[in-house]
Amino acid sequence: MSFKSLGLNDALLKAVRKQGYENPSPIQEKAIPLILEGKDVLASAQTGTGKTAGFTLPILQILSETKKPNKRPIRALILAPTRELAAQVHKNVVDYSKFLDIKSAVIFGGVNAKPQIRALKYGVDILVATPGRLLDLLDQRALSLGRLDILVLDEADRMLDMGFLRDIKKIISLMPERRQNLMFSATFSKEIKKLAEGILHRPISVETAPQNTTAETVDQKAYRVDRESKIELTIKLISDGNWKQVLIFTRTKHRANKLSEKLVKAGITSAAIHGNKSQGARTKALDYFKSGKIRVLVATDIAARGLDIPLLPHVINFELPNVPEDYVHRIGRTGRAGADGQAISLVDIDEVEYVRSIEKLLGQKLETEVVEGFEPTNKPSENKPKQQNRRTSRKPRSQGQGNSNKTKSSSGSKKRSSNNRRRR
Repeated sequence: MSFKSLGLNDALLKAVRKQGYENPSPIQEKAIPLILEGKDVLASAQTGTGKTAGFTLPILQILSETKKPNKRPIRALILAPTRELAAQVHKNVVDYSKFLDIKSAVIFGGVNAKPQIRALKYGVDILVATPGRLLDLLDQRALSLGRLDILVLDEADRMLDMGFLRDIKKIISLMPERRQNLMFSATFSKEIKKLAEGILHRPISVETAPQNTTAETVDQKAYRVDRESKIELTIKLISDGNWKQVLIFTRTKHRANKLSEKLVKAGITSAAIHGNKSQGARTKALDYFKSGKIRVLVATDIAARGLDIPLLPHVINFELPNVPEDYVHRIGRTGRAGADGQAISLVDIDEVEYVRSIEKLLGQKLETEVVEGFEPTNKPSENKPKQQNRRTSRKPRSQGQGNSNKTKSSSGSKKRSSNNRRRR
């Protein structure tokens, strides 16, 4: 099947060719025709399957073929959970709208809002946003969603994990009831289905891969090792293998910083990205990583969500995630679009239960080995991490702000809530 057979116009086909794509992916084959027909869609697709183009291309076509209102009100809103994902989605919108009269903008926290407000002032057709910054600018009356035609919730499962449910509901309350709704998620969990029931109208479900599966092109392996030896083993693996591009996951910001510093001291160029880093620092680190100026990017789960790194060959779980579904998201950074990739997990005695949870989720055993010279003593750590249930693994961002039906909070509480949103 070709992109032309999906019903895309010549301007979009030209843009797709310019990006180097010839044939649509399975999620694009299924989603694009439905979206062009104006259907509400609930789509489940693993990362790296081309889902962003799956909704971006038909939205651009719909907007380009309808009469443009005066002053370009926002007609399509794409909500994303993190700054990095929002920036990446907007890049796709810009790339594919190159030959169309479509204007777009992206807004997210962590940076000065004034340039974003100026961009909105002149009118945009498509807005990509994180929920927190969007609510901030809505409160400031810097934009309106009153003439919205299309809403996209991208990586809806992650938005629920991060506690954005209340924000999403508030944002939706400011939109016209009649609109097209698209929801993309890595999984069709009960929570996602419940959210979809309240937003989508007679949605058509699209699924391109079984839930919680990993790409067949990813070689998964686990090394048993003491926690105190993990840094040395990481250095050995990267050095002996002469790996040029490695994404490493840690559970905490502190560990990400410490590991990156140790790698640099060992002569391996590295940078860390996490929530405490400024947006400028995160963007710079990612650009350096993509261009090959640094070999290793150490990241926490939230900071790495939505990172688009073509043909990434190696992923290391320096620490296993305490939510087993996050393992799938992590190693989905490699082995994308049919390319080969390797995912290595460093497992200490306190993480053995995590391995069992991951194996149960995947329905398969992880190949486990021991590296000579790094044989584990199997001595438990004094600071054993706690296994967390997926529903309670992250505190909701709105926790402590009170029930919406209660009396409004003090101005101090409002300020704290606003500041929390700006950090997203």
